[in-house]
Amino acid sequence: MTDTTAGATATAGATATAGAAAGERTAARAYLRLLAAVRALLDEPCDAPDAGPLLALPLAEADAALGAAGLVGNEREFLRLVARQARDDDPRRAGRAADARA
Repeated sequence: MTDTTAGATATAGATATAGAAAGERTAARAYLRLLAAVRALLDEPCDAPDAGPLLALPLAEADAALGAAGLVGNEREFLRLVARQARDDDPRRAGRAADARA
């Protein structure tokens, strides 16, 4: 294998890894949006009869993102990613992370 071929292979592998990570983050975020929609509906009992249509879009988005990330049927890994994404998106942690870097 030439240096050029090895470099191209390494670059392709890194790009695929970055793409997979982005897909996993997208799936985790879609799931968190679905949870937020469910919580909002549960907070307003009068909206319960309308829950199906209101949740159809976030549910479809989460389902598509799970499939695209290859996480269908791998709940343990997916929930680990969701927990990490929720932690990373928590605005209360942003200040602590900035303080730790300073």
